[in-house]
Amino acid sequence: MNLEALLHNLHFDIDKASPPDWEVDWDDAPLTYKLYRGLPVIPLSLEVPLTIKRMEVNAKIDLSDIGHFLWYVFGLTQFSESMMDLGSSDQAMDLMHSKRRFVPSGGALYPNELYVYLKIENLPAGVYHYDVAHHRLMLLREGNYDSYISRALGNRCDVSECFGTVFVSTMFWKNFFKYNNFAYRLQGLDAGVLIGQLLEVAKCYGFDSSVYFQFLDRAINHLLGLSEQEESVYAVIPLSAETTSCFNKSTIDGDDSSTELCQELKAIQSTHYVHSRTVKEYPMLTKMNEASMLESTKSFRHVKEEQTNCEGQTVTLPYVKRLSYDLASVCRKRFSPDKDFVLGNVSQLQLATLLKGAMDSFSYQNDLEEVQKKQKSRVSLYGCLYTVEGIPDGAYHYDSDAHALRRVQLGDQRLRLQHGMAGGNVNLFQVPLCLHVVGDKNHLIPDMGYRGYRIQQMEAGMLVQRLLLVASALGFGGHPLLGFDVNSSDAIYKLSPQGKTSLIQIPTGPYRHRPWLSGGLHS
Repeated sequence: MNLEALLHNLHFDIDKASPPDWEVDWDDAPLTYKLYRGLPVIPLSLEVPLTIKRMEVNAKIDLSDIGHFLWYVFGLTQFSESMMDLGSSDQAMDLMHSKRRFVPSGGALYPNELYVYLKIENLPAGVYHYDVAHHRLMLLREGNYDSYISRALGNRCDVSECFGTVFVSTMFWKNFFKYNNFAYRLQGLDAGVLIGQLLEVAKCYGFDSSVYFQFLDRAINHLLGLSEQEESVYAVIPLSAETTSCFNKSTIDGDDSSTELCQELKAIQSTHYVHSRTVKEYPMLTKMNEASMLESTKSFRHVKEEQTNCEGQTVTLPYVKRLSYDLASVCRKRFSPDKDFVLGNVSQLQLATLLKGAMDSFSYQNDLEEVQKKQKSRVSLYGCLYTVEGIPDGAYHYDSDAHALRRVQLGDQRLRLQHGMAGGNVNLFQVPLCLHVVGDKNHLIPDMGYRGYRIQQMEAGMLVQRLLLVASALGFGGHPLLGFDVNSSDAIYKLSPQGKTSLIQIPTGPYRHRPWLSGGLHS
């Protein structure tokens, strides 16, 4: 299978993305978190506050702030126990245990890891790994790496003005063991969901941030001591304690290469534990990762702005202010129903709040657009609505500029959508809102090469997390799904002539509480 065929199958023929005889060895599954051995340990405070308080202006950031920030972004937050129906004739049930975080993940496998470069008081400046299992930092490299990281970003960010930089990586084996090559699609989406959560938490703390999707991969991986056959960084996110102009400078300063930067630092010698006794090869994932890498800062590009088709009869939505909520509380309430959806009433005001809140919060600083030039979002929201107050059942596109729905076609689409489901875990007849994140059918590849695919998946994941948070604030549940027939949903929204496609499906609506035992892992 070549790379073009892999990307096609990941979306339009998922049965061909992985071998039909693939068997999952659950007894040899990897851990959902990386455990380093033999490194200096920096404990983080276990007394995590139940609310997130915005930092005071000019306040000095300390280790406690960093610990609380990382926990709300990606820490272990809940342990749950529920009954799983094995589907046998004798109604056999089995206990299922899971360690939850505030962000969803495909199969709850969490293929991503967080690394941070920190320069704060009473902590050695250097590069750390966030040890999720023990809520602590593991020191990988001590020292100041402002210049190194700035050059790896093409000098488009003055890292010296930032107190820290976050690196979001992907460990390939952590979900390849279950999903085989289909893991590649999940990894980008999972990274995006994590980035979306990080940006929302950063806002609450008053941190200014920017997401860099383009950087010298091998230089950044070398800084962190990552083996490219096992793990690779997907995004770099510098953080500042105050609003600054250090992000996204217009032009690339200099011509740096990964080879030159790597020669400046000695390789890190460290060991870590993944639990699996046997780690199988995943050649398509490593080939795709290698094909996506950038070797020189001259390769950095901007994405061209596309014209959006906003035709169709308009349904104007009621004016709503951006929903204000306590992020910590909303994170604790967030729930992904499957068989727990119950058909309930959705008002126009709730729908308007959900759509506007998700799209408004999605606006963020990044390196894909020219500085000072606001572009339309590269991903958008479509939805099949049923029994929404005052809106005829049908398929719609949300025009965020006009805050209005553009009608694509009328009629109840639930039967068609249900037939397109690969599994029976969600009854769409109990769901009033079946939303889809839609993006470029070419996955940004004309502008960004193969890297464009994972960038698009990350942006889709970022929008999904914003949508889930607003839904939670409204008392709704949302369940992101990839097991759906993309061709069918594209036909419903008439996307092919526009060069667009459905990236992910999110049934959203009221739900009943699941019979399970759960305990929060916080103070």
